[in-house]
Amino acid sequence: MAEIVSFRKDAGAEEGGLLTRSLRDGVLRLVLNNPPANVLSIALLEALLEELETAGAEPDVRVVVIASTGNVFSAGHDLKELTAHRADEDQGVDFFERSFRLCADLMLKIAHLPKPVIAEIDGLATAAGCQLVASCDLAICTDSSTFCTPGVNIGLFCSTPMVAVSRAAHRKQAMEMLLTGETIDASTAKDFGLVNRIVPKQYLAQVVSKYAAVIASKSPLTLKIGKEAFHRQLELPVEAAYDYTSKVMVENMLTEDAQEGIGAFLGKRKAEWTGE
Repeated sequence: MAEIVSFRKDAGAEEGGLLTRSLRDGVLRLVLNNPPANVLSIALLEALLEELETAGAEPDVRVVVIASTGNVFSAGHDLKELTAHRADEDQGVDFFERSFRLCADLMLKIAHLPKPVIAEIDGLATAAGCQLVASCDLAICTDSSTFCTPGVNIGLFCSTPMVAVSRAAHRKQAMEMLLTGETIDASTAKDFGLVNRIVPKQYLAQVVSKYAAVIASKSPLTLKIGKEAFHRQLELPVEAAYDYTSKVMVENMLTEDAQEGIGAFLGKRKAEWTGE
């Protein structure tokens, strides 16, 4: 049975809160529910961080899916919320720093989470919303989804979204998005490297669920080891990356799950993971 929890309600969200949570068969589904644009307000950023922090330590969670309600995956930061703080005594500096720091913390939390995170996109993902997509380990979208980093159009370059986008997309394609601020379609986003798969709208949840189920069936310890190693080796020169990953492979070989998995493969039976 699914466990459903709603929290952090406010007047700007529909019934159920800014973020809804459901857990079934090891897959934690987090749904942005901040209509109409699912903007990443302070409250929503805090809710996502809180939920991911809990998920990281929860054995029953094997995979996290981040989805949304409505026709916009996320329009990024809440510009109305940011603008309102220009009237503060410091012209909004403290609030701006808090907002961008929280957003950066969220993206880093996704990268460092010991569980894979899948973005399920149906609609527009713009600015920090596009950053959220780029930060997830996998991204699956509908054929009508669109993506952009439009900050340059309003005099605010998408510098923090750039961090994730430039690491997911190819360098020149990332610069194209950042410099022009133009919207790209799902096919272009896949060519750029922002998404893994494009599916018809009616099959989105089904395809994401299939991916999540396949991943959730693997050893949780092996997934943790692999995700951490993936991100660390990217930061290293090639020779150092091989030195590091060779050590990781040795440590991985000594785990009970590796012994079980290899034994199950050789014995032509299903592996029984212990997470050790």
